Amino acid sequence: MALRCCFLGGLLLLLLLVASSKGVVGILDPVDFLALQAVRKRLEDMPGSDFFSAWDFTDDPCGFPGVFCAGNRVVALALGDPRAGSPGLQGRLDPALGRLSALAELSLVPGRVTGPIPDALSRCTGLRFFALSKNLLSGPLPAGFGSLHRLRTLDLSYNQLSGPVPPALGAASALSNLILCHNQLSGPIPRFPRSAALLRLDLKHNQLSGSIPPLPSSLQYLALGSNALTGRMDAVLPRLARLNFLDLSSNLLEGPIPGCVFRLRLEALQLQRNAFSGRVAPQGDVVIPVVDLSYNRLWGSLPPQLAGVDRLYLNNNRFTGEVPSRLVQRLSNGMQLLYLQHNFLTGIEFGPAAAAIPVGAALCLQYNCMVPPFDTPCPLKAGTQKMRPVDQCPNWRS
Repeated sequence: MALRCCFLGGLLLLLLLVASSKGVVGILDPVDFLALQAVRKRLEDMPGSDFFSAWDFTDDPCGFPGVFCAGNRVVALALGDPRAGSPGLQGRLDPALGRLSALAELSLVPGRVTGPIPDALSRCTGLRFFALSKNLLSGPLPAGFGSLHRLRTLDLSYNQLSGPVPPALGAASALSNLILCHNQLSGPIPRFPRSAALLRLDLKHNQLSGSIPPLPSSLQYLALGSNALTGRMDAVLPRLARLNFLDLSSNLLEGPIPGCVFRLRLEALQLQRNAFSGRVAPQGDVVIPVVDLSYNRLWGSLPPQLAGVDRLYLNNNRFTGEVPSRLVQRLSNGMQLLYLQHNFLTGIEFGPAAAAIPVGAALCLQYNCMVPPFDTPCPLKAGTQKMRPVDQCPNWRS
């Protein structure tokens, strides 16, 4: 203990001398000074980066690039050159970061920083913004992050993190942006209280499983695609009336698609590659630019209310009956793509504008229970067969 006090006293004297020689008014807290030194020793510039070239500890650290102070404390740390395309950093994160007890913001530019996220960071109870995306971080998420009650943004996307999402994260009352996509996280999605302030939840491209729990009605962006989630959505989606983006693609979700989803003012509705079944029943005309319901088990007739969509993917389902003329006519008046291949459709309702379909229109009717009346390009994965075998089309055969 005496040695530590002596060391800190000597460090304080050094800081006073530096401050005097540089004309600096403030003096950085000795604990923060030592923490920054430890952080610097574990990280280095990648080739082409010179971020650390100005980190000269004979000078005032509050003047270092990426270091922001309030009084004598470090309150924000932005590691790496923030300019787009600049090389990042490499090395590991030192647990000494947890000693920056006044830290409110911590960010790391894309690079090749490896190893775990130090558990000690959960001691930074004032953290509001934490973003370490696009590196090579691995290991579990620190369970203590759920105790960071001021945390608003947690972005650890595009890393190699594994293990569960800590259940306590759902109780982080101030959390508004949780972005953990493109990792190797597993287990269930944490439960959030209905009163949560969550606006963005992005967990796509992980290995999450189980059902989707009730989500706060505050959500505006929900991306859970490319996981192994199961269950129905008719009890979850009707509560989310503020969504402007929804991606549940490439999961194991089943049951009907709630009609209220088509009323949302979404940028895109991505429900493809699941096990959704039943009829598609929009409640009024749909104005979502992109709707992808492909590769499901949807059946019944095609809803004409989808004519307002710009890019419509209904292929690889079990739709029957005729293609409504409204859908075909929209190809000459704004619709860019209409994929209907690999269904059980038996014909087209020709309207007055059907003959005016542009030659290069993205309309695919291949592999249905009819001879395609239009020779338009189809994607390669649609195959080469123009029609289904007759024994799969009893209505057409009769």
